[in-house]
Amino acid sequence: MIEVRDLVKRYGDTTAVDHLSFAVEPGRITGFLGPNGAGKSTTMRLILGLDRPSSGSALIDGLPYRDLRDPLRYVGALLEARAVHGGRSAFNHLLYLAQTQGVPKRRVSEVLELVGLSGVAKKRTKGFSLGMGQRLGIAAALLGDPKILILDEPVNGLDPEGVLWVRQLLKALAGEGRTIFVSSHLMNEMAVTADHLIVIGRGKLQADMPVGQFIAQFSDTAVLVRTPEAEALRAAAGERGWTVADTDLDGALIVTGSTAPEIGELAAARGLVLHELTPQRASLEEAYMELTRETGEFAHRPAPAWGGADGRA
Repeated sequence: MIEVRDLVKRYGDTTAVDHLSFAVEPGRITGFLGPNGAGKSTTMRLILGLDRPSSGSALIDGLPYRDLRDPLRYVGALLEARAVHGGRSAFNHLLYLAQTQGVPKRRVSEVLELVGLSGVAKKRTKGFSLGMGQRLGIAAALLGDPKILILDEPVNGLDPEGVLWVRQLLKALAGEGRTIFVSSHLMNEMAVTADHLIVIGRGKLQADMPVGQFIAQFSDTAVLVRTPEAEALRAAAGERGWTVADTDLDGALIVTGSTAPEIGELAAARGLVLHELTPQRASLEEAYMELTRETGEFAHRPAPAWGGADGRA
């Protein structure tokens, strides 16, 4: 279990992490989301003891990372996949890590096979593609067979097959009762991978809840409606304070701020004919954008004026 308690990290006058508290439970995949500059990478570095907090604490099963015995066997981490000596082979890179923690040599071959790099195990890593580098970083995180995984953008650079492989791997590890903490900017992938979400913005906690609850709480309900009496329905919905918008779907309407049963009951009360009444499921991306609209790195910043002083290109 990972516990972050009132964590603060300042760099001069800049507060990167601002009184942040949350817990990452075992047995599920916890997604860590936030705009660029939100403090995600800094938080992960604080958990792993790579930075010192200004105040507060980050604990792993009640202990700071530095106090863990055999930390590679306890916590596997991927923060920067390209942080590898380019002159070493993939095998020797992992062997070096294994020897520092008493991990048997056979485990190196096992994880290389697991991530699909056995065929290039003896090649120098400086020639690796971005996707191969990501796979090697994941192999390093898995080397000690840890009970906790902390992964920063693990699918970056992977092809669709690789993305699916990572998803299935994380689900399998969580199913074994391990603690999985993973950050990503890919909302569609988080929607099908994560069980729980922690969202931060400008160093502050914005949300800490299951994925389904997050989508429901931070997105408007919407219903697709088809009716030959569109204007009458529009007027009736307006009286209830609902929003009605046209679509490109052969005259269909989108009604927000209501539910399908409420719209059906209103239509019945007014004697309006309905041909279709279909709830529209909001996406994680829509909910995330709604929540973080005001906390992004570039929120409220004016667009640059391209060209010369007269504004011409």
